[in-house]
Amino acid sequence: MPTWAGAIHEASRKSIPAGIGSEGRFVLKTIPWILTGLAAFLAWTCLFTVDRTEFVYLTTLGAHASTFDGASESQAGLHLRWPWPIQDLRRVDRRLQVLELPGLEQLTRDIQRDAIDRTLTIDAYLLWRVADSEGVDRLLRAAGGLDEARQLLAQRLGGELGAACGRLQMDDLINSKEPERVRTEREKLRSGLLASLGQPALEQYGVEVVDIRLRRVSHPAQVRQAIFDRIISERERKAAEYQSMGEQESAKIRADADREIGQMRGKAEAEVVRLKGQSEAEADRIRNEAQMKDPSFYAFLRKLEEYQRVLGDGKSTLLLSTHRELFDALLDPPNPAPTKAATPLTPVGGSGK
Repeated sequence: MPTWAGAIHEASRKSIPAGIGSEGRFVLKTIPWILTGLAAFLAWTCLFTVDRTEFVYLTTLGAHASTFDGASESQAGLHLRWPWPIQDLRRVDRRLQVLELPGLEQLTRDIQRDAIDRTLTIDAYLLWRVADSEGVDRLLRAAGGLDEARQLLAQRLGGELGAACGRLQMDDLINSKEPERVRTEREKLRSGLLASLGQPALEQYGVEVVDIRLRRVSHPAQVRQAIFDRIISERERKAAEYQSMGEQESAKIRADADREIGQMRGKAEAEVVRLKGQSEAEADRIRNEAQMKDPSFYAFLRKLEEYQRVLGDGKSTLLLSTHRELFDALLDPPNPAPTKAATPLTPVGGSGK
């Protein structure tokens, strides 16, 4: 089956009269091709598609004609229009846009001096998108496009954020001791920014502000090192306080232990004295009982102890008179006290003889 190009070529060849020269034949052969290209160009300029992720803004001689929303089943797809310059179109992204707000130094309120002079660096971002078909018209008329709208929103967000921070204290936004307070104040700040930016942005630029978030809140770079040095100094001071408290506690524990040891030693020594007194009393009682049973023998034992003291310590020679009571025991030893005769044992089964 011949193609459409072959059919055009065959039709142009048959339509050329026999008396025309070679140059005329070339011109007549190219005319169908030119007409085909012109028809294709007109078809390309008169047809356009609407994607799911965009709005298409159509104008006729510069005036707004209609807006196609790709999210609509009836408006997405292929459409016809008059060729340029009669009708022109602009494509606007309908997806969620992210506006990154770089770190800006914002002033917060100092209640002690009743001034706004304490600086914080705040990084934030804003999520927004074109609201609807009417919003596209307002966007293009007021801002001119998405890039211009992004710049306007950044300026508005920076101004509103600065005004809101001026009503807050530094501790409301950055405070390690009260995290719940910081979380509450940041949520209030977010809600206030949404309320102050959402409706004006929709009415003026046709865009919907979806969300605003504070990404990071920190001290300015020029004072950050000084803050770190202060933190290190405070940590060292705290460590010294802990060390001092530990030494005091250690001294207290040692003192308590020494006191308890002294009390226990005193009780033990008192118990030793008590037991020694009891033992000595018991020894005296036993000694007295023994002395009462045989006083002469007890006196003899005492003299022997005295002999041991006098004659002991390695003495080889000692000259003393014998006419002393000390040596009576040697010259006239005492007679032992009579004892009862032992009863003889009777053999078992014996007669006793």
